[in-house]
Amino acid sequence: MEKIPMTAAGHAALESELKRRTGEERPRIIELIAEARSHGDLSENAEYHAAKEAHGLNEGRIIELEDQLSRAEIIDVSKLTGSKTIKFGATVTLIDEDTEEKKKYQIVGDVEADVKSGKISISSPIARALIGKGKGETVEVTTPGGARSYEIVSIRYR
Repeated sequence: MEKIPMTAAGHAALESELKRRTGEERPRIIELIAEARSHGDLSENAEYHAAKEAHGLNEGRIIELEDQLSRAEIIDVSKLTGSKTIKFGATVTLIDEDTEEKKKYQIVGDVEADVKSGKISISSPIARALIGKGKGETVEVTTPGGARSYEIVSIRYR
């Protein structure tokens, strides 16, 4: 069974989602199924079929979350403070050398990646290019949108 690297914050978020899905969503959906079932003929009962589908999706996500949590390898980012090179958990500030645009990313596990909130997967092209590099270095990243060049401005572990 392959371990899944993740930050403590990512692990807590998955635990919170699992708790919400099992403690709130599951009972709510079961109640919807019971209510829809009381309306009679199930073959033409859209509410019943929608509730059953929601139940299946919720149960599938619960199984997925339980699997991810059981295989989680929590990496304590705070213990990496003082590291001069980029590793898992680092928050990196970059400057795009073409546009002079400043970007900030934290390198996290695949299951907690969310580019919109600045969290990129350890397996993403940008993260793979950054691993092992230090402040002041320039990295070339080949992305689906083309090659980009970034200067590493700062590295933080929080």
